[in-house]
Amino acid sequence: MSNLRIAVQKSGRLNEDSMNILKDIGISIDNGKDQLKAAARNFPVEVFYLRNGDIPQYLRDGVVDAAIIGENILIEKGSDLAFIERLGFSKCKVSIAVPKESKANSLKDLDGKRIATSYPETVRKYLKEYNLDAQLHIINGSVEIAPNIGLADGICDIVSSGSTLFKNGLKEIEVLLKSEAVLAVSPQISKERKAILDKIQFRIQSVLKGRESKYVLLNAPNNKLDKILSLLPGMRSPTVLPLAEKGWSSVHTVVTKNKFWDIIEDLKANGAEGILVCPIEKMVL
Repeated sequence: MSNLRIAVQKSGRLNEDSMNILKDIGISIDNGKDQLKAAARNFPVEVFYLRNGDIPQYLRDGVVDAAIIGENILIEKGSDLAFIERLGFSKCKVSIAVPKESKANSLKDLDGKRIATSYPETVRKYLKEYNLDAQLHIINGSVEIAPNIGLADGICDIVSSGSTLFKNGLKEIEVLLKSEAVLAVSPQISKERKAILDKIQFRIQSVLKGRESKYVLLNAPNNKLDKILSLLPGMRSPTVLPLAEKGWSSVHTVVTKNKFWDIIEDLKANGAEGILVCPIEKMVL
């Protein structure tokens, strides 16, 4: 069986998050410093370490079969390429920002102005959508300094925490798009390698579902069990086991991470005790 060739960013946070999820799905990779390619020890996969902006062309040409890449890069340089899974990490925004003293409050306010950006195709798309015009200065590097040196009236760049904008005296006025890491696929992938990618996608989905959920165990008095069970979601239904103490049961279920605090408050109010909340490493449905 030939190896699946998957590209990841050569360095930076996206590289770390990508390698972490491959580790979480059981793929062991020995990658040394400055290594451009590494094979997994226990799975038919080779990892290529590439510049983020180069990955769409490698996918298009079939040099790699799949890639973990920022959706913002895919939109900018690979709009013809498909992705098959959102990965939930390396989240950011592509935003318009201007100097704090500027009166501009949206992209429309930069009509006829100068915009510095590393994302010219993304900006052109939005300018065309709103029938606006602007002079684009394409910069590969520190876009944030452009207004301060008189090169542009505003910028379009990725924003994570906003600290870089703050340090450069800029304010965000419009979000063009929100981005996260995605699993993209080459249009030239073979059937054999697509089967390997399907296995990887299945494992990734199991890890992501686990990250989004909590395993909840609690003790409930039997006379309030029906009410407590009505509060609990579950993959099918909660598991109920009798306790050694007569009149009590142990209840086990899975709750989504963004809901469990509200649910736990309701459970306590209805007599649940000894509530234990545990992380889930993987969840296979």
